[in-house]
Amino acid sequence: MNYFEFYNITETFHPNGAAIKKQFYALSKKYHPDFFANEDEAKQQEILELSTLNNKAYQTLSDSNKLSEYILKLHGLVNEGAKPQLPADFLMEMMDINERLMEIENAEQLADVTAEVLAIEGDINDELATLTAGYEGLNDTAKESRLNEIANIYYRQKYLLRIKESLNTFASRF
Repeated sequence: MNYFEFYNITETFHPNGAAIKKQFYALSKKYHPDFFANEDEAKQQEILELSTLNNKAYQTLSDSNKLSEYILKLHGLVNEGAKPQLPADFLMEMMDINERLMEIENAEQLADVTAEVLAIEGDINDELATLTAGYEGLNDTAKESRLNEIANIYYRQKYLLRIKESLNTFASRF
């Protein structure tokens, strides 16, 4: 069962945090294994699975990064080991940053590259916010198109995360 169905909410990139928490606590109470200690083993296992599902659903629905990945996986747009086609201009920009990373000799150069990476990340996050706003109100065709654009951003974010990890490695040198 998918997490949105389990929590009885519409698929959205921006769920109501208070409603998610309220549903989590209600289901935690309903499916707490201690309340089923006298049931047969099959029922205890079922409740344990529902309790685990509730915990995973809450962790995912209340974390925007996990949520985006989850929605994209639900629609088959993110798979382990996938080799996405990233835009050529983005790849060129990342190659330029990687080259500059290898040439960093002082803290000032590191700060310049870091600022550039953070600016790119900010632009990507702004683009993602625009694409996810109002998603739940779209028709199926528009959702599919929007999800493909969001998947593109997801993969760019993952690539950028590796760059940021490299920046942190370089930062430890200065």
